[in-house]
Amino acid sequence: MTSFGGYDLERRRHAGLSRWALGAVAVLLLLTAVPAHAQSFRQGLSAYQRQDYRTASRIFIPLAERGNAPAQTYLGLLFETGRGVPQNYTEAAMWYRRAAEQGDSRAQYSLGLLYDRGQGVPRDIVEASKWLNLSTAAAPPPSREARARIRDAVTTKMTRGEIAQARLRALEWAPSREP
Repeated sequence: MTSFGGYDLERRRHAGLSRWALGAVAVLLLLTAVPAHAQSFRQGLSAYQRQDYRTASRIFIPLAERGNAPAQTYLGLLFETGRGVPQNYTEAAMWYRRAAEQGDSRAQYSLGLLYDRGQGVPRDIVEASKWLNLSTAAAPPPSREARARIRDAVTTKMTRGEIAQARLRALEWAPSREP
């Protein structure tokens, strides 16, 4: 072995290589973690579209728990309809709310409907209108008109004061990402 100044050059070379290899492995793991997360959602969506709701729920639950808004929305839908999981409006409302607070317009729409009907949440026409307003504003063009019709139908049940209150709540609202 070659020594220089008390240091074993061979050992230093291997230690440097080991640190480099560990660093490379760490980078590869980080790079592959993001697609695996996205892949899981795609797999859940595929299972949902095949009407394999149990598999979809098993895929969506861990994603939803980690704050994935689309997974939260689909999980809310599964609980609302009782597909792949027991029907539970309270659970549906909770998942919709988590996604709606992050700005998911489908979740906002579904949460608004639950508030309008009082399913899983107390009936609250003002809160329903707030979420339906936000959903309509953020909706993609193909669904915007249909959402506007539902929003307007809910608005016909409201007083002017309630309408003003709902609009103010919608204006004051801002999306917030889950930690």
